[in-house]
Amino acid sequence: MSSSQLGNKSSEAEVTNISGNGMWVLVLDEELFLSHEDFPWFKASSVEDILSVQLLSPFHLYWPKLDVDLSIDSIKEPDRFPLKARTTT
Repeated sequence: MSSSQLGNKSSEAEVTNISGNGMWVLVLDEELFLSHEDFPWFKASSVEDILSVQLLSPFHLYWPKLDVDLSIDSIKEPDRFPLKARTTT
């Protein structure tokens, strides 16, 4: 007799904390920090929108409710990716 795993596969990307300075995302087994300075799209976003993160590949995150997609490399080394979105205030 064999047993099968019950339930859905847990998310491979999860927002673990949101603060006034940015947010932490757990991706596969690594926690990454996204500062509001480097990633301004998230600063005025709702918690629900921020929590909607999806891992599209081992190297690519996507927030469908915000239409924001980021490579893991751009999160780890934001200085290597100097182009930034302009936000309106």
